[in-house]
Amino acid sequence: MPLSATTPRSLVDQAIDGMRALLADGEWTLGARIPPEPELAAALGVSRNTVREAVRALAHTGVLEVRRGDGTYVAAANEVAALMRRQVSRVDLRHVLEVRHAIETRAAALAAERRSEEDLRVLTAVMDRRAAAVATEDGDAFAEADADFHLAVVTATHNPLLIELYAGFEDTLRATIHLDDETTEIADEHAAVFDAIRAQDAEAASAAVTGLLHTLAR
Repeated sequence: MPLSATTPRSLVDQAIDGMRALLADGEWTLGARIPPEPELAAALGVSRNTVREAVRALAHTGVLEVRRGDGTYVAAANEVAALMRRQVSRVDLRHVLEVRHAIETRAAALAAERRSEEDLRVLTAVMDRRAAAVATEDGDAFAEADADFHLAVVTATHNPLLIELYAGFEDTLRATIHLDDETTEIADEHAAVFDAIRAQDAEAASAAVTGLLHTLAR
């Protein structure tokens, strides 16, 4: 049986791919306002109508957010992260922590096995920021640095799908981090995760994350 001819990709699909590339390359960051239609159409080499359809499609998946009279903003890095954000908002925090445990324990083990010297530099810088925030009692900076630590561990796995999946927890992760009396205990547990990853001890890294998340669950 002869194979059917491949259907050419539509201009809308090509525009969507172009926007995805801008997101993946970091040119469009979370929360940023994307360029207006004329500018985006020129950059992508398509018509304004094509851009409008592409934006509508990405807004439908939750990647973009159209604000009437204000513009269009990046709501998620990709469709996977957008889906995770929607699902996370519908369940209890306990369920989120259970899924985080499943993901982060494996991620820590993979990070220990695969981490690069650059990954260690990133983790070290985040740990320093976290300690500085504790010293100055800066709650916002602490939440930012603490969330960045968990994201950096997952990034050190060098598994793009795992990184995309975990990005869906980012909003909830940052919203549940507070500077309180248990910070010192949690700081020690973060240090244990870092030390295990640096030593490339996958088993110890996984165990350290388990201890850390059990403390958070309490």
